[in-house]
Amino acid sequence: MNFHTDKQTLDDLNILAKPGSDSIFSLFNNTCTRGGAEILEQYFLYPLTNKEQINNRSQTMQFFSTGRLSFPFKTEDLDSAEIYLSMTDQRTMLSSRENNLAQKFSQLLAADGDYKLIVNGINAIISILQDLNNFINRIRPTAQVTPYHTTLEKIAELLNYPELKILLEVKQTDKPPYARMIAYDDLFRSRFRRQIKQILTDIYQLDVFMSIAIVALKHNFVFAEAIDKSEHILHLSDVFHPLVKNPVTNSIQLGTDKNVVFLTGANMAGKSTLMKSIGIALYLAHLGFPVAAAQMKFSVRDGIYTTINLPDDLGAGNSHFYAEVLRVKKIAKELASSKKLFVIFDELFRGTNVKDAYEGTIAITKAFAEKRSSMFLISTHIVEAGEILKTLCKNIKFVYLPTRMNNNAPVYTYKLESGITADRHGMVIINNERILEIIRSRNNK
Repeated sequence: MNFHTDKQTLDDLNILAKPGSDSIFSLFNNTCTRGGAEILEQYFLYPLTNKEQINNRSQTMQFFSTGRLSFPFKTEDLDSAEIYLSMTDQRTMLSSRENNLAQKFSQLLAADGDYKLIVNGINAIISILQDLNNFINRIRPTAQVTPYHTTLEKIAELLNYPELKILLEVKQTDKPPYARMIAYDDLFRSRFRRQIKQILTDIYQLDVFMSIAIVALKHNFVFAEAIDKSEHILHLSDVFHPLVKNPVTNSIQLGTDKNVVFLTGANMAGKSTLMKSIGIALYLAHLGFPVAAAQMKFSVRDGIYTTINLPDDLGAGNSHFYAEVLRVKKIAKELASSKKLFVIFDELFRGTNVKDAYEGTIAITKAFAEKRSSMFLISTHIVEAGEILKTLCKNIKFVYLPTRMNNNAPVYTYKLESGITADRHGMVIINNERILEIIRSRNNK
């Protein structure tokens, strides 16, 4: 089953971004190879929905993070091998029927350059095979109890083919005999081309695992434990936003008895950052990646949907409120199909008047609460809606991010507390910034 999400969610959580900008992907992308970066991107685009697959990938990455291993291959060898294997024109195949290279490449441009690429590619593959053999022999004993052991055994079986095994002891020379190059070229580009391509893919995947292990060690991230969908729980201890400097941590627990979080707090109290932190942790956990937390245990979800920075759709003539309504409708349809989702809404119906927002927040939150197999995180400034929901739904967890006043200046703790807060300090901030004085000043008359 595919994991369900959308561009709005990926943008809200900053999962992917343009090259060079900060994103969750760029945080984890310490790959050494182009092939590794491509596999990493595919991981990010396609989260897993199978508990065993998630835990297997997670355990493999844990193995590399505890081993503190460095990538054992030269990227120039991998690049040379890829260029060589991409030469599929049959006329470039070396053959003993030609007496000399000039005759062999008489129909091709830059014949000497082609032959050099072939020799470099052959030597690169031999070097890669030798490095790979040394590496797997070094880690196989400690990898016996990990899911990665299966991959290692498949690689070892490939390297044990007589035609490849003999290459593990070959000493390379600057000017190898042409007859030997013919044999190697036939071996790599004809008989064992598929196996060599698979070996390169395994190496790129290894690059990804090592890249993620580096991130986990550097940032003290932890690996989550995935459990059955039927459990319907989320336990997050000391979660924080992975891209925020000096972050404040928070903990949250959800289950069928409390499957909705109703979050209140003043502007700038940290609601959006907290919601993103939880959404990012859950998304990464479905990749089998380490998360920014002290501990995490979660039931696998069928998808994640967030609404945090919802844009207007002015091109279609839709107001912000109507965009919110359409967003709620989309998620309602997903829930109606019995998907087990994690849904985040930052300030339901902020685009309409207070009365409609109040009534809409109560109605939608109550309807969400009835979907016990899904989980919801909803923030709002309509605290009056919270008081009504307390009487209507027993499975809602009410929490808030407090504001402390230091003289006339608000101070934010960013630490969750139980209950509902009516903190509103907008006018305090406006007055502190002396906006009204500036408007009324003589210079602005």
